[in-house]
Amino acid sequence: MNTEPRYWLIKSESDCYSIADLKKERKTRWSGVRNFQARNFMRDLMKVGDKALFYHSGGTAPHVAGVAVVSAEAAPDVTALDKKDDHYDPKSSKTNPIWVATEFSYQNTFKNVIPLSRIKLDPALKGIMVAQTGSRLSIQPVSRQHFEYIVKLGMA
Repeated sequence: MNTEPRYWLIKSESDCYSIADLKKERKTRWSGVRNFQARNFMRDLMKVGDKALFYHSGGTAPHVAGVAVVSAEAAPDVTALDKKDDHYDPKSSKTNPIWVATEFSYQNTFKNVIPLSRIKLDPALKGIMVAQTGSRLSIQPVSRQHFEYIVKLGMA
């Protein structure tokens, strides 16, 4: 069994839910994810203590804004059951919850955001999923080396 923490990149449009929102609320359930691969990452691999780069995907300059930490493992995503919610899924039910949500807690906001344009050009970040053309997955694994390097840049 792997006891080493894993590292992730979680995406949210800043006008929908930002690192500032997480800082204010201190923790949140990462709900509304409707991609099976991203769901499987949350359900099967994310563990308490894993760290995530908080990425603002919307706007003209997508960027990494800070760090969040997994504070509770995946549980059924209640937004899938709420007919008034944008993320409602009629195929999901209390007895067969298709979607899950992991809880994240705020860790820090970077002094300097790390723009996607820089990530794409930095040789030290070669191979990071978010820089790949067509990469739209809202939750992505990140290597420890890439995670630590981006945190170093952001806190410099």
